[in-house]
Amino acid sequence: MSVSTAAADQSLCTPLPVLGRDVTVPLVTGGEVTYAALDYAASAPALQRVWDDVAAYAPYYGSVHRGAGYLSQLSTDLFENARRTVADFLGCRAGDQVVFTRSTTDSLNLLARAIPAGCQVFVFETEHHASLLPWQHADVTYLDAPRTPGQAVQTLERALADRDPYGPALVCVTGASNVTGELWPVRELAAAAHAHGARIVLDAAQLAPHHPVSVTDLDVDWIAFSGHKLYAPFGSGVLAGRADWLQAAEPYLAGGGASRRVTRREDGGVAVEWHETAARHEAGSPNVIGAYAIAAACKALTEAGWDTLVAREQHLIAKVRAGLAEVPEVRVLSLFGDDAPRVGVLSFVVDGWNSSHFAAALSAEYGIGVRDGLFCAHPLVRTLLGTDPQTQGECGAPEAAPGEKSLNAIRVSFGAGTPDEHVDRFVNAVRELVRDGAKWQYRTEEGRCVPAV
Repeated sequence: MSVSTAAADQSLCTPLPVLGRDVTVPLVTGGEVTYAALDYAASAPALQRVWDDVAAYAPYYGSVHRGAGYLSQLSTDLFENARRTVADFLGCRAGDQVVFTRSTTDSLNLLARAIPAGCQVFVFETEHHASLLPWQHADVTYLDAPRTPGQAVQTLERALADRDPYGPALVCVTGASNVTGELWPVRELAAAAHAHGARIVLDAAQLAPHHPVSVTDLDVDWIAFSGHKLYAPFGSGVLAGRADWLQAAEPYLAGGGASRRVTRREDGGVAVEWHETAARHEAGSPNVIGAYAIAAACKALTEAGWDTLVAREQHLIAKVRAGLAEVPEVRVLSLFGDDAPRVGVLSFVVDGWNSSHFAAALSAEYGIGVRDGLFCAHPLVRTLLGTDPQTQGECGAPEAAPGEKSLNAIRVSFGAGTPDEHVDRFVNAVRELVRDGAKWQYRTEEGRCVPAV
């Protein structure tokens, strides 16, 4: 092996430093083990670099846009520079706006409030609830789950062909499924939308942490994502894209910052002139640290190199898939088939196991954190499991006791901070649990399976 090849292999196997990488947790069977965080799809651990950047800024914390003092001016510059960093990270076009929000859910609800009157909305039933539910007060069409990427495009094209061709329309689609990790044909769906006079918003919550995402390259109208999935702390998100609908809409929140001028009217009321910039939808004191953390994460991922990050993640995906394939009792869930491209998110069920029981055993006996439930994508998981769409079930709170049939699944997810050892431990734990059973007794407590004490 050449020196350069050896160096490349070493780079491939080196995870980015994240908070909590050395945290140990107790096992019910005795002793402690380093925690294996394999629930990145819910919230990825913050990058150490992001945390360090935030800590370095914290002593200079100040109000933005309003203060004349040095710290206020510094914080304002930092906040607006974060906006420009995110715009560059997303490949935004000239004239696009970057609005800082609380999360992907908040971003999509903001856009739902901004769509023009009479707008028709098209969304697949396979979406996360954050992108499935905000449109309920609009003229919304829910599309059945496709079984191939090509079928997704065809389904959308047929639905758009039947719409009112003269009114506004919006398509909402995920970039990568939060259940299966499968990549959706975003560019092709965007082309179909635009060919029929519709716009498209991309839920990039699961895509942006794993792949480069560009408004321009994908030709989408808006992108929404969350900081806490992009290796930044909780409480911040982004909606980026075309400005016209956002400028024409009433502010998402009314208050200071969104208003440019407020005056008393002769009739005793109040007249308001709203901003036309992103500030229109950022009323109140903004989450400056959250915006700065997102920008720091964007810089860190870009500088780490997407080719290296993607290659390393594919290496981990191959390990997990190969390991699970060796256990006949495990069925990996998929819409588009086993060979479909995906990010580091896989959901599965285990014959003879309640999903909550299995996830509880992974945590209590092996120190592995995964997620079980319906993953806030109830219609999709029920479609994948082949259960009645009307069957009751809760997001992450199954009713079944250990050993009983589960209507839910188990999800393992990972990313730039995951070491090989965590993936190896997970695969070995699945194999041992299926072969030998749990070493501990478990009971149901408030809908969750927990170790019996």
